[in-house]
Amino acid sequence: MTNSEIQLITSDAYGNGFAERSSPTPEILKALKAGIPLDWVDLYQFNLKEVDLQQANLSKAKLLGADLSELVLSNADLSGADLRGANLQGADLSGANLQGAYLNRANLQQANLSGANLEGAKLQVARYDAHTKWPQEYNYKASGAVGPGANLNGAFLNTASLRNADLQGVNLRGAYLSGADLTGANLQGAALSGADLTKAYLTGACLRNARLTGADLRDADLRATDLCDAEMEHLQSIAGADFTLAQGLTEATKAMLKSRPYSELDVWNAYTRTTTRESLSA
Repeated sequence: MTNSEIQLITSDAYGNGFAERSSPTPEILKALKAGIPLDWVDLYQFNLKEVDLQQANLSKAKLLGADLSELVLSNADLSGADLRGANLQGADLSGANLQGAYLNRANLQQANLSGANLEGAKLQVARYDAHTKWPQEYNYKASGAVGPGANLNGAFLNTASLRNADLQGVNLRGAYLSGADLTGANLQGAALSGADLTKAYLTGACLRNARLTGADLRDADLRATDLCDAEMEHLQSIAGADFTLAQGLTEATKAMLKSRPYSELDVWNAYTRTTTRESLSA
């Protein structure tokens, strides 16, 4: 099968712009299994569910934002593949070649990456959890990926979508989290000293034993946040922060927060329409 023949087969799918993702043609599947690279074919358009991609050649494949959850991709060649924002939750990537692959913001929760080649792979803001399996001796905590125990000291995570993420014990000292969505995230024991949390959404998040010393909480949404035993000394600012129904705030901590300047306490949170002073008295 020639490259031109495969291009002809895929041209109709591109031209018609299907609203729903169609299944790959038998010719494309045959090419994948035969080891013919399809780097010019945008595989994102196809529904790859229940497709056997073990040992498939997906080198430099265009899979940006593709749903590959639960797929078996063991020993597949994904070198240089564009997997940015792809859903790989629960996928079997054991023994896969991911050398130089782009996995930025991909969902790697519960994925099996044991024995995979991740040399030169880009994992910035890829999400993992305690169930993600990594290659032995791979330093995933310093890879730029986001998950339990990750080292993200000074990381730029402005507006990042980290809703319900498992971030227990993560190092976010001096990190930039302005506008980040951390709704329901587990930040228990996280190091957030000096972090920029302005306009961050922390509704219902767990910040038990978190270290927030010197953090900037301007306009942060902290409603129903668990702040039990959180360190909150020397905060840069709480102007517009909303602490409504926050849990674990001791009377001493509340008194300390209420002693902040009027220029902070009487500022409205533009999102919740509550002043910081009102939220601390609720």
